[in-house]
Amino acid sequence: MASLIIISGKQKGEYLPLGQRVSVVGRAETLPLQILDDGVSRRHFRVIFDKDSKKYYAEDMNSRHGTLINMWRVTEKTPLSEGDKIIVGKTSLLFTKKDFDTKKSALMHYKMVGEKSKTTRMNSGDTHSV
Repeated sequence: MASLIIISGKQKGEYLPLGQRVSVVGRAETLPLQILDDGVSRRHFRVIFDKDSKKYYAEDMNSRHGTLINMWRVTEKTPLSEGDKIIVGKTSLLFTKKDFDTKKSALMHYKMVGEKSKTTRMNSGDTHSV
């Protein structure tokens, strides 16, 4: 399956297992992943699982402030890849193809992903991303 992990904002560390369905994310209390952020619409975006291609897609739901994936504004159904960063309001989420049993295991995965993308100093004195 796949999951969304909140990586910044008031709810950092919360996650949503996506399963093989359509999952709506927003501020509405009735949603499985409610984001408490004034810049997020009640029904902000959705993640769609396509059974034929076995891929996940994100689609903005005409939100007021838009949805960004890797800093690009979503204007149509957009395929998601491992490690994509979704930004809504002041909240960032990480898309992963992994499924988690607990909040702790989701946080450990995010920590490992974060470690891989940290900047390191090479022998030459230049900085490079790993």
